[in-house]
Amino acid sequence: MKMKNIFYLIIAVLSVTCVSCNNEWEDEQFKQLVSFKANPNSDGVTNIYVRYNSGGKVNFDLPILLSGSTMTPKDIAVSTVVDKDTLNILNYERFGERSELYFKELDNQYYSFPQTVDIKKGECSTVLPISFTLGGQDGSSQLDMTEKWVLPLSIADDPSNNYVANPRKYYRKALLNIIPFNDYSGSYSATSCKIYLDGDNSHAFTVADKSAYVHDDKSVFIYAGLRNIDYQDRSKYRVFIRFTDEKIDIQKRKLELWSDNADPTVGNAFSVGSQQSYYTMEEEPDPKRPYLIHKYITLYIYYSFEDYTISPGNRLKYQVEGTMSMQRDINTLIPDEDQQIQWN
Repeated sequence: MKMKNIFYLIIAVLSVTCVSCNNEWEDEQFKQLVSFKANPNSDGVTNIYVRYNSGGKVNFDLPILLSGSTMTPKDIAVSTVVDKDTLNILNYERFGERSELYFKELDNQYYSFPQTVDIKKGECSTVLPISFTLGGQDGSSQLDMTEKWVLPLSIADDPSNNYVANPRKYYRKALLNIIPFNDYSGSYSATSCKIYLDGDNSHAFTVADKSAYVHDDKSVFIYAGLRNIDYQDRSKYRVFIRFTDEKIDIQKRKLELWSDNADPTVGNAFSVGSQQSYYTMEEEPDPKRPYLIHKYITLYIYYSFEDYTISPGNRLKYQVEGTMSMQRDINTLIPDEDQQIQWN
């Protein structure tokens, strides 16, 4: 009789233990915190690529995640606000007094987003839909691409305690660096593009790469000579490049070059070269991954410009000629255009 009681006692203990284990797995094992999915780069911002469309809106979905081991038991309305203070702190800590290098806050005429979005009951994620209008709300104030534009966002605290925002900076905040793109923008290898001081063709300057920024659907601009986005006077030395469909031969198509590089005291300080600038474009699938398309763009450019700001009163004339090339890899299995391009 005693052995029988011990047997029943063991069965009872095992039953309680099994029930307890099952209930543990049903309970939340961690903290449920609301976060952005916006991994920052070495500059402390998150690059997002937006197809340039001067006459309309382009949408970007910023993921919002709920951490934890269970789904939310109720609808959660997550509030997002513009966070100017964090952008100001980032700029000062990274660049100090060099304000010409600062990221600029994107003006509200170029974007819109809902104040709140819902994480639905039984789910753990949603997206914040952001609409960008790069031509401005009235279509007549195009975004100045010479600046580095950032939309600084933060998850707001919820006074009703329906959710808790993640306290960690790079989870609660998203500093979105807006990079418009078209079919020709991006980073070009420029080691074969030579920069000569006028009258001295024996010594050439070069740069490793050159960034081409969007001007419109068919045009980009680069900074002349050795200049890049870190130069304070960069806006005076833009070289615009339009990609035409006019053929020179079966592969080459004409490029149109011009500039707003003008000295108010003298006049235009830019001229196209004696040779016609042109470009070639080729596409081919990857031999091992046919869903991956390699797009090759090569520019052959020739132009001259005068530097009238680096040494006031002493105008320096430069001649630029040679090639710039870019490879853009496109993963055709990804439906969203901004994500299917494998950005460098």
